[in-house]
Amino acid sequence: MTPSALHVAIIMDGNGRWAASRGLARTAGHEAGGEAVRRIVEAAPGVGVTDLTLYAFSSDNWGRPPAEVSALLRQLQEYLRKEISRCAQHGVRVEVIGRRDRLPVPLQATIQFAEYKTAHAGKLRLRLAIDYSSRWAIEQKVAIPDVDLLIRTGGEQRLSDFLLWESAYAELLFVKKPWPDFTAADLEAAVSEFYSRERRFGQLPAAG
Repeated sequence: MTPSALHVAIIMDGNGRWAASRGLARTAGHEAGGEAVRRIVEAAPGVGVTDLTLYAFSSDNWGRPPAEVSALLRQLQEYLRKEISRCAQHGVRVEVIGRRDRLPVPLQATIQFAEYKTAHAGKLRLRLAIDYSSRWAIEQKVAIPDVDLLIRTGGEQRLSDFLLWESAYAELLFVKKPWPDFTAADLEAAVSEFYSRERRFGQLPAAG
């Protein structure tokens, strides 16, 4: 049976390796990753996704070179600024989870405006995890709805402090393809894989 709501969470990994394999700067990988975000957000409602949570910037990412961190945060702000109107027009409600006190003030203001502008949208709830740590969220008692399907691109097979509480019974799917190459067809295949699995939640299999 298809649930009335499907929450997909994605760890968008592999931007840097994607860029390196093409002889490009890491920032080019993050820019390509932004294009992938646009593709997946547009495709999500068509495959039954009602909630989409994307790991955009982890609290651990502060440990990267300052120039890369600054570029990442600028790209996040630019993405939000460009996409606010499009999201509002297409029924996408934007929310940001994670700490905000350490973010640049212009980014904080853009986040607030994006949330305000899209507050009444009801087709897709898009959550961007920025300066996010699951351990921090648990300590603060901040939680979002349970994740049904968690996808990680880029070939790594770990959760990296992302939605640990909410993913207690999530189906996990690890994809070798780097995030910039992830397509709408890949999302559709992942959702189909999710529906092919039997979810028992610790109970006995259904009698057949």
